[in-house]
Amino acid sequence: MAENSTGGESLLFLTDENLRKGIEAMFFAYRGFTSDPDRILEGLDYGRAHHRAVHFINRSPGTTVGNLLAVLGVTKQSLNRVLRALFDDGLVEARVGRADKRERHLYLTDKGAALERALSDAQRARMRAAYRAAGPVAVQGFRTVLEAMMDPEQRRQYQGLKESGA
Repeated sequence: MAENSTGGESLLFLTDENLRKGIEAMFFAYRGFTSDPDRILEGLDYGRAHHRAVHFINRSPGTTVGNLLAVLGVTKQSLNRVLRALFDDGLVEARVGRADKRERHLYLTDKGAALERALSDAQRARMRAAYRAAGPVAVQGFRTVLEAMMDPEQRRQYQGLKESGA
């Protein structure tokens, strides 16, 4: 029975028990989703912050440090620590902006692209299997739920990534 919030239909999917189950499912799903990349990163002495930086630099080559700060929602000090390690290890390079010489535009090196590919391949395999098991209607519903959970600014950033195709 499909339940939603229209008309006189049941709202049983909004019970505290169902919400608790959803929260717990998110915790365990996130653990699973991050476990494969965590194993790869562990061998390199990197963490999830490095993974997120590499992911979004790959997603938007040439992004600025300022843009990356906004997307990741971390402090400048925290991001600088992550970027320093990625620069030092030859995974990311910064190029001076053409229009504004103060800007640093970030790009993955070949080595950085290989790491990003290994990390995202592991996550894509997990997502692909889950999507296949759930089917297209469930996948769209899942995406709708995730977008509804985002704060308005996060949703705008996410929509901007989707629209740019970056």
